[in-house]
Amino acid sequence: MTDISATAPSPSQKPAPARPPANPVSPFRAWWAIFIFTIALMFNFLDRQLLTLLITPIKADLNLTDTQISILVGFMFVLFYISVGIPISRLVDRGPRKWIIGAGIAFWSLMTAACGLAQNFWQLALARMGVGIGESCNGPATYSMTADMFPRDKLARPISIINIGMVMGSGMALLVGGYLIVWLTELGPQTFPVIGTLKPWQMTFVIVGLPGILWALLMVLTVPEPPRKDEGTGAVTPSFGKVLSFFGFWGAAYFPMFFAAGVKSMLSFGNAVWSPAFFERSFGYAPGEPGPILGAIGLIVAPLGLIIGGQAATWLASKGQDDANMRIVLWVSIALVPLAIIYPLAPAAWMAFALYGALLFLGSLGAGPANAAMQVITPGRMRGTVSALYIAIFNVMGYGAGPLVVALMTDNVFKNEAMLGASMAAAAAILGPVGLFLSWKALKPYARAVAAARERDD
Repeated sequence: MTDISATAPSPSQKPAPARPPANPVSPFRAWWAIFIFTIALMFNFLDRQLLTLLITPIKADLNLTDTQISILVGFMFVLFYISVGIPISRLVDRGPRKWIIGAGIAFWSLMTAACGLAQNFWQLALARMGVGIGESCNGPATYSMTADMFPRDKLARPISIINIGMVMGSGMALLVGGYLIVWLTELGPQTFPVIGTLKPWQMTFVIVGLPGILWALLMVLTVPEPPRKDEGTGAVTPSFGKVLSFFGFWGAAYFPMFFAAGVKSMLSFGNAVWSPAFFERSFGYAPGEPGPILGAIGLIVAPLGLIIGGQAATWLASKGQDDANMRIVLWVSIALVPLAIIYPLAPAAWMAFALYGALLFLGSLGAGPANAAMQVITPGRMRGTVSALYIAIFNVMGYGAGPLVVALMTDNVFKNEAMLGASMAAAAAILGPVGLFLSWKALKPYARAVAAARERDD
C-alpha cells in the first residue's frame, strides 16, 4: 500500500533542514497575544451580531421584510468578506500579520459606525459590506500567528480561548446591546452636529463601533509578530495553485471537515440571528428585552464549553489519539442535533431559554477543536490561505445561508411571522443530520492527515 504522506505535494522548497526559530515568542508574550486576539474577536462578533438585536426597529424604520433583513445580516456581509478574504490570506502567508489584523479591526469598526448613518436598505447594505471586508482580515492572520506560537498538539487550548471572544461578542451584543437599545429608545432620537438626527438603533451602531479603533492600536503596538516555524530554512510561500493541490490531495479530510463546519454554522447562525425575534414573536417580549437574558446565558455557558472542549481535545491528543479534535466534534454533534430541533418548539419561555443555553454549551464544546483540526494538518505557509477557505465556507453557509433558510421558510412555507419557531425547527431537522454525517466521514482521513503533518514537522 502506498504511503500517502510520502506522496503529498510539497508545501515549499526546503534546501536546509528545519530548525527552530532563533527568537521564539516567550510564553508570556504568546498568551498576551491570545488575550488581544480574544478581545479582537469579541469586537468582531459584537459588531457583526449587533444587527440581529435591532431587527424590529430597523424593519419598522426602513420598511424591510424578513428576507431583506437576512440578506443584510448574511449575504451582503459575506459577499465582500469572501471576495477579499483570499487575496488577504495570501498577504497573511507572506507579510506582517499583526498589521493586517490591526488594519482590519480599524476598518470594520468604522463601518459598524457607518451602519448607524444609513437611511435606507442600500446604504445599510454597503456599510455591512464594509464590515465584511474588515473582518476578513482577522481570522486567517490570527490563527496563523497562533499556530506559530504553540506546539501542534497543544493548539486546541489557545484556539478555544480565542473562540471565547466569538461567544463574548455575541453575548455582549445581546447583553450590552439590549440594555443600550432600551436606554436609547427611552432617550429618543437625538440631533448631532454634521450628521444630523439619529434614531436609537442608529446611535447603537455608532456607540458600539467606534471603540474597536483603540483595540486596533493596542494590537499593533503590543502584540509580537512570531517567527514562522520554517523561518531560516529557505522555505518559500507556495503559490495559490500549490495550496489548492495540497488541499485537494488531502481532500478526504478537508472537504468533510469544512462542510461539516459550514452546515453546522448554518444551524448555529440561523438560531443566533433569529433567537431574539423568536422570543419576541412567540412569547411577547418587547424589542431588546430577550437580548440581556440571551447574552447572559451565552457569557456563562459558552466560555465554559470552549474551555472544556479545548482541554478535552488536548487530553485525548496526549493519549495518542490522532483524531482527537474531530472526535470531540463528532461526539458533540450527536447530542446537539436533537436539542436544536426541540429548542424553538418549547412551549414556555423559561424552557426555551434553558434549551438555548444547553444548545450553546454543546456547540461551544466543539468550536475550538474544529478550528484547531484545520491548523494541525496544514503547513505553516499555507495556513493563511487554507484558513481563508475555511472561513469563507463557514461564513457563506453560516451567515449567508443560515438566516436566509429560516427567513425563506417563514415567508414562503409557513407564511406567518408567528411561525418563526417552526421555521427554525425545520431547518435544524434538515441541517443537523447532514452535519453529523460529515463529521463522522472526516474522522479517519483526518487521523491520517495528522500523522502525515507530524512527519513533515511543519
